[in-house]
Amino acid sequence: MKLIRGLHNLHRGHRGGAVTIGNFDGLHRGHQAVLRQLHSYAQLHQLTTTVMTFEPTAQEYFTPETAPARLQRLRDKLTVLRTQEVDQVLCLRFDRHLAELSAGDFVQRILVDGLDVRYLVIGDDFRFGRERKGDFAFLQAEGERHGFDVVSTGTFLEDDDRVSSTRIRQALAEGDLPTATRLLGRPYSIGGRVAAGQQRGRTIGFPTANIHLHRVMTPVNGVFAVRVHGLGPEPVQGVANIGTRPTVDGSYRVLEVHLFDFSADIYGRYLEVEFCDRLRDEMKFESFEALKRQIESDAAQARRFFSE
Repeated sequence: MKLIRGLHNLHRGHRGGAVTIGNFDGLHRGHQAVLRQLHSYAQLHQLTTTVMTFEPTAQEYFTPETAPARLQRLRDKLTVLRTQEVDQVLCLRFDRHLAELSAGDFVQRILVDGLDVRYLVIGDDFRFGRERKGDFAFLQAEGERHGFDVVSTGTFLEDDDRVSSTRIRQALAEGDLPTATRLLGRPYSIGGRVAAGQQRGRTIGFPTANIHLHRVMTPVNGVFAVRVHGLGPEPVQGVANIGTRPTVDGSYRVLEVHLFDFSADIYGRYLEVEFCDRLRDEMKFESFEALKRQIESDAAQARRFFSE
């Protein structure tokens, strides 16, 4: 799978394919159905498949203070896309220039001149262009004019439940990991690189791997039983806190993982933390001794979860 950063990096070999556009946050089962639809058409007509996405998202650009928490960073999204028979990803920077493009210019410059799109799969609620004036009907008319087909993704239901990134965020916020797993088609996880921390966990007998999240908000918060991938052929079980660590300083958001029965220098390693069971909310403790007692209880509860 090729990653193309910006229109200026498009060349002739990237053009003339089947395209879908969206944030694809979480790459849930609904997104996967769209990608299967795209792949089936492309395979039948011998076209390349292109996923167009944006960094940051339009909501993060226009209203960063109210934009929803990301289910995935771009790196995690690309990791999943590589498993979905996608030939290339076009990632466009959402900036003032892109925000001010009219709907017509978006079609002409990006879809026609840039990608020479032949087949476009899009949600019927998709809005684009300056003041969000472009919609599905506009795209259909432009497709007829420029010679490309436009089809709707439709709504994907799972047990009469609409599959959407919003619904998954809600399930994660409520600690309903089984529902999130069902809608995603896989357990929810967060990836990141282990960084040096303040090593306070060592002083109370619970050393942690500290993973900086590089995001203001996260869809999950609290204490969880987790499986950690990336340390060997099998995942390592543990207990994790994701939040601002109010007992320590509360100044930034971090994912701290205490690994069970594991001791090795893993600074700099890229890990994927799979959230298995939510144990409790994040809390502020009056002392490190109180924090230690609670972590002992959390670890025992997580071990019981994995033994059941």
